[in-house]
Amino acid sequence: MASISKLGNPSFAAGTTYSSPAFQSEPKLSICFRSRSSAKTQAGALRLSVQRAPADRTSLVVRCSQQNGNGASSKKTTLHKLYEQQGQSPWYDNLCRPVTDLLPLIASGVRGVTSNPTIFQKAISSSSAYDEQFRQLVSAGKDIESAYWELVIKDIQDACKLFEPIYDETDGGDGYVSVEVSPRLANDTVGTVEAAKWLHKLVDRPNVYIKIPATAECVPSIKEVISLGISVNVTLIFSLQRYEAVIDAYLDGLEASGLSDLSRVTSVASFFVSRVDTLVDKMLGNIGTPEALDLRGKAAVAQAALAYKLYQKKFSGPRWEALVKKGAKKQRLLWASTSVKNPAYPDTLYVDPLIGPDTVSTMPDQALQAFIDHGVVSRTIDSNLSEAEGIYSALEKLGIDWNEVGRQLEEEGVDSFKKSFESLLVSLKEKGDALKVANL
Repeated sequence: MASISKLGNPSFAAGTTYSSPAFQSEPKLSICFRSRSSAKTQAGALRLSVQRAPADRTSLVVRCSQQNGNGASSKKTTLHKLYEQQGQSPWYDNLCRPVTDLLPLIASGVRGVTSNPTIFQKAISSSSAYDEQFRQLVSAGKDIESAYWELVIKDIQDACKLFEPIYDETDGGDGYVSVEVSPRLANDTVGTVEAAKWLHKLVDRPNVYIKIPATAECVPSIKEVISLGISVNVTLIFSLQRYEAVIDAYLDGLEASGLSDLSRVTSVASFFVSRVDTLVDKMLGNIGTPEALDLRGKAAVAQAALAYKLYQKKFSGPRWEALVKKGAKKQRLLWASTSVKNPAYPDTLYVDPLIGPDTVSTMPDQALQAFIDHGVVSRTIDSNLSEAEGIYSALEKLGIDWNEVGRQLEEEGVDSFKKSFESLLVSLKEKGDALKVANL
């Protein structure tokens, strides 16, 4: 078996500061969020801003401030270097109002945004920023679910506007904002296609990605939606087997489109990482042997490295070259779920080892802050491929069924999004009922 000592060794203690000597002189960013509920803050929309720290410190601090705050940094960060030196696009995995909070993050090098039902559940339920629009929608007789989608679509449209310059500068290569179809449709092939068409029409922005889950029922939906010329972010991919099916659906969709120019139909495949380790680590703990315990924290990065190998294989050869002649663009691999769930692991565990060209890393606050602060920019995704293969094989020999891991995580992911969606609708209904009573 190949050595497994180098690839993603999460052996640091919680609370340790992780930094690379090569990057110790880099400016550091930390992100702080404060409650929007204070009456003092409601007079002016909060926004993130980037501020130089006092002279005796070397870090940049991203702070919440009132509107017309202290502005955004123009100095290049690790995120700029990630894109310029390694061809990986850093995206932000979060969205809330005011959407102008994204401006300093864009200045820091963020090149796109992803959202999901859980993100919107947290944004809408924890903020008063949506209340006025919601009140107007309820007064106009909108039902609760319709009101929800109007709240979401406004955020997506506003974010698309902010990222449009990046989309234009890269000729449609970057600058996307993702919005997901209803999680209720995760097992509905036809319903997903119709929802994707509906969302795409309503958002009406060239740089929107319609998110479709990679469930068995929705893989055919992906092909159909791509064939209609709609760009797609395929989400909830947890296994190599399902990932290959997603790539094939993209290629099939391009071939079925009948378009002479395929350059405006793009896609990303969101391959989830940290959740893989969460589940596999639990399985390894149950096995309990020294060999099993030594593999904890290594499954996700190993599988991701093999996914990149599969990506390189599938987007080459005669079939792909024929599509390239029509302007087709590769379906980029996107690393999702990049925040560390186990505090004993390095906080850049799912970013630093997954750097490679033509990929995307979408990071929530924790991972984004950590990578800006002390991430190391270097091509790593295929630097230890033999080790990744060794880890993957070693886990199989211990009885880890990769397809079963993928199935379980997919089911949990779909259920989680459904619960967030339903919870938010309940909260909105209660708020809507309260508004109706107040108006009597």
